[in-house]
Amino acid sequence: MFLLERLHRAGMSDVVSVEPVSGGLAAVAGIATRREGPPVFVKAFAETPDDDVFGAEAEGLTALRELGGMATPGVVLANRELLVLSVLDERPSTEEFWERFAHALARLHTSTAHSRYGWHRDNWLGRRRQVNTWTDDGFAFFAQHRLLRWLGEPRVEAALGADHRRALERLCDRLPALLPERPACLTHGDLWVQNLLATPDGRPAVIDPAVSYMWAEVDLAHVWTTVPPPEAQRFFAVYAELTKLDREWRERMPIIQLRQHLAVVAQFDDDWGAGDLIRATLAPFRVTTGRR
Repeated sequence: MFLLERLHRAGMSDVVSVEPVSGGLAAVAGIATRREGPPVFVKAFAETPDDDVFGAEAEGLTALRELGGMATPGVVLANRELLVLSVLDERPSTEEFWERFAHALARLHTSTAHSRYGWHRDNWLGRRRQVNTWTDDGFAFFAQHRLLRWLGEPRVEAALGADHRRALERLCDRLPALLPERPACLTHGDLWVQNLLATPDGRPAVIDPAVSYMWAEVDLAHVWTTVPPPEAQRFFAVYAELTKLDREWRERMPIIQLRQHLAVVAQFDDDWGAGDLIRATLAPFRVTTGRR
């Protein structure tokens, strides 16, 4: 009833019912049946974090499609209260689909090089604002706007404690020694496996972006650490070949994925093991003397 009321308030009076769907973590979502058109996907927040949430998401979908050639749902309506999109299909459980996705993601990352890191506006990761202030240094951008920004969030403070928070700061200071220097490119920004679907004709399609110009491995790390299905192993081999990734890329994944784990801890009571993964990654950066 909540989504139906919002759709009617937005002028979509031909919607007759909304069937809830699961899978997302931050918003309420459903498939709306209409009298005078095809069904549409709709999502909203019970309490909208800010006026620009869905406008920024719609813009991100357009950027991925028009700048990077990614398939995305069509935007039917985006306003302060809700986002309405064309309906996508579930992704098929085949290696061929994941190989096609490897080609699509490699094309996005290799065709959208940028001289700076960031985006022309802030956008949203779940219920939290993602700060995208333009920065010339990728290490500084990742440290300030993707890792340290989560310190001060009440759930993060409770989960980590002072010693782990100091360890995160040490890790950030050492990023240039821990990660190779990489150029900026357009990234999806929230590419866990639930955000990968398919178009009606079977092409890989993505939803729920938090776009910015950042390291390509931010997207790769997200797929890598969110339990992709067995058939996805072909994706990693093909993507690495297409983008000429070095053999050590897997070793970097825990550090790069800290950003998403911190975001999960900050926003949800059940962190699905994210807190433990953060603490394990930060363990080498802790000191036992109590001093930095």
